[in-house]
Amino acid sequence: MSTDRGVSEGQVTRVGEDIAVASAGAPGGSGVPAASGASTAARLQALFEGHRLTPTQRRIAHCMVRRAADAPFLSSVELAELAGVSQPSVTRFAVALGFDGYPALRKHLRDVAPAEPEADEGSYNEYQQAVQSEIDNLRHLATLLADPAPVVRAGRLLAASRPLPVLGLRAASAQARGFTYFARKVHPDVRLLDEGGTMLDDRVDAAKRAGATALLCFALPRHPREVVEGLEYAQEAGLTVVTVADSAFAPVARHSDLLLPAAVGTGLAFDTACAPMLLGRVLLEAMCDALPDAQARLEEFDAKAAERGLFVE
Repeated sequence: MSTDRGVSEGQVTRVGEDIAVASAGAPGGSGVPAASGASTAARLQALFEGHRLTPTQRRIAHCMVRRAADAPFLSSVELAELAGVSQPSVTRFAVALGFDGYPALRKHLRDVAPAEPEADEGSYNEYQQAVQSEIDNLRHLATLLADPAPVVRAGRLLAASRPLPVLGLRAASAQARGFTYFARKVHPDVRLLDEGGTMLDDRVDAAKRAGATALLCFALPRHPREVVEGLEYAQEAGLTVVTVADSAFAPVARHSDLLLPAAVGTGLAFDTACAPMLLGRVLLEAMCDALPDAQARLEEFDAKAAERGLFVE
């Protein structure tokens, strides 16, 4: 299990710019009215979007989203300890969001994101708790998808890229490989990038020379340095980077043109990634919608599969 780590408080990056989530208005915030039934985590994330936050402040924001139910009731000292930062950093974080200080931020959270009744989990064992955590992650994803515009935009970008490189290293390799397997049934040229280092740069160059305009990346914790460097290289090469990551505050955010968040579960020894996998399938659907011959390609594949007896009935 892991957390995102900032580099230095002096660096800044814009996060969540392309992720539309309904939220309550706040000083310095988006001012979009809260959607009925929106989760506390979604409201928190929307509050942070559009602000220029330092890596340390992104770490605080990520901690608050992960501890959404407790966030409105944490003291600045408690939040600092949970996020692994100093108490003055928490104060500066609140000011960066447009509040007079942390007490004003906490009051705002209590007003717009009141505590919701939680199910009694006292009888759940650790395995059931892990499943419940993933269910919560999927509910959060459903809330984010209330505005389909970012996914629709991503689908069009991916459909238009010929070839389409798909990047996923280490923990994210399974997500990238699964997306690539299905995408090849409807897209004429999908290239899996599952090697880091200089080989990754070579393959990005090759895709760009062949006509690629976009790159899809799956990025999950712990985030390999090679992924961050690879995305930076892809942007420098002129590719539009679409990223599925565990958080809008992940280290890959600064090198992503369109970042779509889907939380991972951390209740077991190794992270679980049901929400990122489902978001990958949603992106496939959006890409199919943007490919006029997608249905014909699927029917052609099914016909050939039947002729070859590929599948056991």
